[in-house]
Amino acid sequence: MSIHTPKIEKKITLSTIAGMKGVEPITMVTAYDALFAQLFDGEVEMILVGDSLNMSFLGKEDTLSATMDQMIYHTQAVCNGASLPLVVLDMPFGTYTSPEVALKHATRAYQETNAQAVKIEGGKERAHIVQALTQNSIAVLGHIGLMPQFLRSEGGYKVRGKDQADIEVLVEDAKALEKAGVFAIVVEGVKEEAAKAITEAVSVPTIGIGAGNSTDGQVLVWSDMFGFFETFKPKFVKQYLDGAKQIRKGIEAYRNEVKGREFPSEEYTY
Repeated sequence: MSIHTPKIEKKITLSTIAGMKGVEPITMVTAYDALFAQLFDGEVEMILVGDSLNMSFLGKEDTLSATMDQMIYHTQAVCNGASLPLVVLDMPFGTYTSPEVALKHATRAYQETNAQAVKIEGGKERAHIVQALTQNSIAVLGHIGLMPQFLRSEGGYKVRGKDQADIEVLVEDAKALEKAGVFAIVVEGVKEEAAKAITEAVSVPTIGIGAGNSTDGQVLVWSDMFGFFETFKPKFVKQYLDGAKQIRKGIEAYRNEVKGREFPSEEYTY
């Protein structure tokens, strides 16, 4: 049975998120513009300005061609629309290939947007890059498991944590990121047993997507969860709204009324 939770009324900070581990599940969604960010304001603790916008709104096959200019533009828009959630800018492919490159781009993200953190994909092999950012006062959200920016190098989307050896690798990744200073870790596309082991192994919150119900929070892409993205539907996505169907019904009604000269009626005319 679902519970009714009150709206969020105070600004969410890194300390807020840290204090929620093991206490209260964290809610996180993606947003890419001020309009939807405003709708989500006060409803979720975190908003991720994800490079998923490349697929959801630019029509690309993957996330890899997203640029820093794009991410900054959309993060500015989200920050204009939402004042309460903790906003995270997703660092696009190629912008954190070394500590120096990562620091350059993440510094720009902080200077040009009001994002409170950036997100980086990768485990222990990227821990030194994460550390370079956290040591320079840039908060980092880690991301392990299935990582969309690794799509081409790994030959597709592959579920992780199917055996004990891989679970141990994922736990090592999480511990390395925690040591490097991340404030939380996204755990994507892993078996629930693996997500549980990761969550128990670190003191920072874990935020799952396709990782079962044992993580400290959940994140979904808004166009997936509201039924707007129809190209494919991942197994882990629950649709809370049939958005595409509703939009089509609305536009059909508009077209019919215009063609039949029913709109605009006197009510909508000066």
